[in-house]
Amino acid sequence: MNFEDFILSPRKFKTESWQIGNRITGNIKEGSIVLLFVSDCRGAGADAEIQDFTSIRKEFYKLSQLDFEIPVVDLGDLVSGKSIQDSHYILQEVLSACHQKGAVPVVIGGSNDLSYSLFSALNIYRKNINYTQISNIISFRQDEGMDEYTFLGKIFSTKDFSIRNYHHLAYQKHLNEEDSVRLIREVEFDIVRLAEMMNSTEKTEPFFRRADLVTVNCDAIESFSEPFSLHPQVNGLNRREICAYMKEIGLSENLQSVGIFNYNIYSDSILNQQLVAQMLWYLIEGINIQRSHPKERQYEIFYVLINDRQYAFKRDTFSNLWYFGDDDDILNCIPCSRRDFDEAKKGWLNARLTKV
Repeated sequence: MNFEDFILSPRKFKTESWQIGNRITGNIKEGSIVLLFVSDCRGAGADAEIQDFTSIRKEFYKLSQLDFEIPVVDLGDLVSGKSIQDSHYILQEVLSACHQKGAVPVVIGGSNDLSYSLFSALNIYRKNINYTQISNIISFRQDEGMDEYTFLGKIFSTKDFSIRNYHHLAYQKHLNEEDSVRLIREVEFDIVRLAEMMNSTEKTEPFFRRADLVTVNCDAIESFSEPFSLHPQVNGLNRREICAYMKEIGLSENLQSVGIFNYNIYSDSILNQQLVAQMLWYLIEGINIQRSHPKERQYEIFYVLINDRQYAFKRDTFSNLWYFGDDDDILNCIPCSRRDFDEAKKGWLNARLTKV
């Protein structure tokens, strides 16, 4: 497939040698990070007309490249299809090309239903997907069409899709139907309220550690000065918190694909543009740090006795990250936090760790 038919190449900018824009290329490379900007917001009730992402690029390109080693590719702007289904199809084709080269695609813009395309494209190459979503809304609305309220139900109900774990973070009780929240809990997927994510990433870091796919609904980020998202909210993760979480996403051991959706692509606010740019920067920093970690790890094991039963926790001596379980293969142990270990010592074991 010829990408030139439906991807507009980005404008070139003059940047300094120390800035990240100086190392950005336009062709997908093996193991690279590939940025793709999307304008189709029909799934969120907006339009699909091509938007100009130049201002975001300018803010991003002028940030420092530090000691980053992984190639960064700016593929350009995806032209919307005649229908929303066409946009999904085209996006999946581009994502598949990225996965074939072991690249990590990062989709910016568009409505949250495009998460379906990220999952679908990844499912071709990887089974038992670990999917983490940051979103203030949980919806399993049943409908023939595809939009931000129906895509999650379609992911769960599609027979060919293979999902191992789903973590839903930053939901807000006052914005959601209780039935959707109850359904998530009934199938024993993890759900975390916004209040539990504020000020520190410690509690939710384990939900990113082995994530294959992470999508961020910008409606979960608080708006300031001008609407940051398509459905702006007064409450949400603040600017520092979302950047910290973007770094945690990049630190995932298995990261294959990332989406940043429902951003207000019509915004002229330089503060909004700077925030998106810095979210991308922290994501890239996390990916670079993760790939610099040694492959061989050593673990300390600690045993805790609760009600006459012994439980094991392991600590990675390099990263200081914690796991639950005593299996020799760390992949069979469950990512957890130091807080989980400390609470176990007091006699309380997080129920998430003992789910069958």
